[in-house]
Amino acid sequence: MNKKIFFRVLIGIISIFVIYFYLIYNTSSTHIILTVRLPRLMLSFLTGFILAGVGFTFQIMLNNPLAEPYILGISSGAAFGSILAAVSGLYLLMPVMGFIGAILTMVLVWYLSHIGGFFNKTKLLLSGIIAGMFFSALISLIMYLNQQDIGNIINVLMGNLGHIFSKSEWKIFLFVFGSSLVLMIYLFSLSNQLQILTTGDLVASSLGINVRKLRRKIFIISSLLTGITVAYAGIIGFIGLVVPHIIRMVLVGNKKFSLIIAAFGGALLLIICDFLAMHIAVIEIPVGVITAFIGCPFFIYIMAKTK
Repeated sequence: MNKKIFFRVLIGIISIFVIYFYLIYNTSSTHIILTVRLPRLMLSFLTGFILAGVGFTFQIMLNNPLAEPYILGISSGAAFGSILAAVSGLYLLMPVMGFIGAILTMVLVWYLSHIGGFFNKTKLLLSGIIAGMFFSALISLIMYLNQQDIGNIINVLMGNLGHIFSKSEWKIFLFVFGSSLVLMIYLFSLSNQLQILTTGDLVASSLGINVRKLRRKIFIISSLLTGITVAYAGIIGFIGLVVPHIIRMVLVGNKKFSLIIAAFGGALLLIICDFLAMHIAVIEIPVGVITAFIGCPFFIYIMAKTK
């Protein structure tokens, strides 16, 4: 059995077991399963799927093993939008405001990365870091001025997958869920060009690839997807960093297959982390804490093994 078949079978078996256990654990109520557990499962799947898929894409596009979905500051902009809605009492608009914040940050970072009339990876990364620091400062100011809303702010900053959807919100989320999967499929379709891009801009251009246009496409799609996850689930670290790193170490070769496996692996890991967040203690722990506990030791191990 080759690696591709092995990983497909392994992830399939584990996924079925985890999803079944996630839905029925400690409850026999069909109402709870359908109205609470199933929406939460879908949000966990979508968030992990996007974070790992986008993280893998960024690590390839920027040729940086430390690249992840939040490195370009999009998460801070989306978090700022969601938090601004929360402290204004517009709780139903938190996902919308988060998405708007992500789009505005995306435009800002892209503009900053082209100051001087040309683009390079370093300028893009630095622009993302600057934008992230700016919005983090604004979030800190909001926290200081609105300490009564500290709980809602923490939910955004530490990750919260326990969003309770109303009937109208549920319809909107299903539309967002489907649209996000379509965008991810389109991102998968660009993986062959992305693989050629790793050989260098000159080689890629000589093979007929519009490098500037390709980077812009990937940046826009990835930013929109990251904005969706932060708008609904808050900031959840390490999924988009650790999972792609593992997949790139284990699977060498076809980037499209590796990207798909990374995305499903991220979804599976986040579902497991969310299950632990719900049941490991008497009170629910923010899922971002669980992912950090898993991600930090792994990353220390990776750094220790790197020569």
